Amino acid sequence: MKLEVGNRIRVEAESTERPHRTGVVKEVVGERPAPRYRVQWDDGHESIYTPAAGAAGPEPADGEAQGASAS
Repeated sequence: MKLEVGNRIRVEAESTERPHRTGVVKEVVGERPAPRYRVQWDDGHESIYTPAAGAAGPEPADGEAQGASAS
């Protein structure tokens, strides 16, 4: 997964008791050895995020369900 500035991101929680997080990529801080992104989270805070394997992905567009196909 490669994200660019302006992409929305969805990060799955480490626990089933917490909801996922969503935000907007503000800066690609580094790509090697692992990608790092400055993210403005929807709750208002900002952080540098390094995704773990399978933990993050682009947020689906409004009205678009993950894994759903058009009929």
